[in-house]
Amino acid sequence: MTFLQHPVSEDRPVRVALIGAGWIGSFHAESVAHRIPNARLAAIADPALPAVETLASRLRVSKISADPADVISDPEIDAVLIAAPARFHSGLIAAAARAGKDVFCEKPGGRTIEELDEALEAADSAGIVVQFGFNRRYAADFAAARKLIDGGSVGVPQLLRSLTRDPGTAAGISNPDRIPPGTIFLETLIHDFDTLNWLNPGAVPVRVHAVADALVAPDAKAGGLLDTAVVTVTYSNGAIAVAEANFNALYGYDVRGEVFGSAGMVTAGGPQATSATSYTAAGIGADTVRLNVDLFHDAYTAELAHFVDAVKARRDGVPGPATPGPGGTDARNALAVALAALRSAETGLPVDVASVAELRAAEPELHPVGDGA
Repeated sequence: MTFLQHPVSEDRPVRVALIGAGWIGSFHAESVAHRIPNARLAAIADPALPAVETLASRLRVSKISADPADVISDPEIDAVLIAAPARFHSGLIAAAARAGKDVFCEKPGGRTIEELDEALEAADSAGIVVQFGFNRRYAADFAAARKLIDGGSVGVPQLLRSLTRDPGTAAGISNPDRIPPGTIFLETLIHDFDTLNWLNPGAVPVRVHAVADALVAPDAKAGGLLDTAVVTVTYSNGAIAVAEANFNALYGYDVRGEVFGSAGMVTAGGPQATSATSYTAAGIGADTVRLNVDLFHDAYTAELAHFVDAVKARRDGVPGPATPGPGGTDARNALAVALAALRSAETGLPVDVASVAELRAAEPELHPVGDGA
């Protein structure tokens, strides 16, 4: 008998370097180090070296640097996890691509379409895996909603809604002067824009109208802070979506989505920590989540596990995950909506997305079985 050669995945873990040792970078580092079996946290880089040293000691990482270029050029690193400030994202993606490193990058992929396109072109030329941190796709309830949409439960989407309300306190926003202008669109609502795009597969956003103000911290508005926003997005299939955000929800961290269509409706999300609800003389109550890493703990881990599986498959020459993670087209589409919303909030007028960027759908158009569409 003559045996055929069949490719199999190697046992060697994917060696990941973290760039950015802040809040979310540290949580991602813990996931790679402790929660993803086929990955190894091999290096950490951040100009704030004391933060790097603290994290490296806790996670037992021997390679550290104040310069991201060190880990990008290291031949013993397979992939980089970019959790640096947004203004560095595109440049780091491009540098990693040129070094042949696979990339997981937190949102947004860039601050402008032009710089993101340059980074994506470098990634395409290198043939690397690039995945962006749109974690809601990996939350169990949002993933279940998308599965119902794919199965035709809502028919053709007609009305969509997504909201993000960050947890707050009675004292309001702490250090509002540290929040860069445009954050509510480029770093908060960009999650909602990706969620809406993803829950309306095959359609692209065509027009955006945004209204925003500083209602939580009015004194900070002069410095460019907007802490409350509502954005209407019209899609190529006629669907109308609304995204809203606020930086100070006293009751907890609240993220929700909803899709209403020709055959029904699906919903996902909410601020409750569990489904347990108390009914007492004081009223009806439920515990709520206060941190993003608690509300999306499993989703954050799942998105990185998906990325590592894709990197390992590319390295070993075997088939990767059946469903690709959010990639360059997804990041570009969400960024275009965010930039259009920013422009609309400044002018008070609707903005055609085509004036920001020409978009293409990341997925085929949805044709629910049994629907008249």
